[in-house]
Amino acid sequence: MMTRIEEAQQIINKSADALKTLKIDEFSFSRIVDLILACEGKIITTGMGKAGIAMRKFSSLLCSLGFPSCYLHPGEASHGDLGLLSSNDILFVASTSGKTKEILNIIDLARNIDVHEIIGITSHVDSPIREKVDTVLDMGKIEEAGHLGMAPTTSILVMLVLTDCLALTCAKENSLSTEEYSRFHHSGYLGGRARDDEKIY
Repeated sequence: MMTRIEEAQQIINKSADALKTLKIDEFSFSRIVDLILACEGKIITTGMGKAGIAMRKFSSLLCSLGFPSCYLHPGEASHGDLGLLSSNDILFVASTSGKTKEILNIIDLARNIDVHEIIGITSHVDSPIREKVDTVLDMGKIEEAGHLGMAPTTSILVMLVLTDCLALTCAKENSLSTEEYSRFHHSGYLGGRARDDEKIY
């Protein structure tokens, strides 16, 4: 019988191993970076449940780095929120299984609006998303942490790290300076640090 600390350490080790063994496809990753850098519209992200939380974070990070982005809830999309999309936009759809009904629906709806590019983030090899999007960012085979092996844990961590890699790579290639970064972070600790204020709020 493992102690609580041993259980926690096992979860940490499993999460760390998933990141250490993560292989990013160079062609897909580079293509997505090029698309973000050349985007003339908005970068829209969507996902259901825990994947939706990860994609909200991705969208928020992109905005903070100077790339206009917004999260679109897949359940609300067919009830009017689809008006957020335009033909100049890039749409990121995330689903570990790639079988989430709302995500598959939003891909079809976005096609009707001629969205510029649809990018899928998924794991399962039989994910229907793979056949429906323009580019796939593959998360690889993932085993969820915890005794159930079902709750979205490791998969969401991988999703967060992959999207962090995209956002930070784009910011670097866009030559984002700390001065420019401070314009998006007027308040708080990061704003003060970016402006090199003596007093950081």
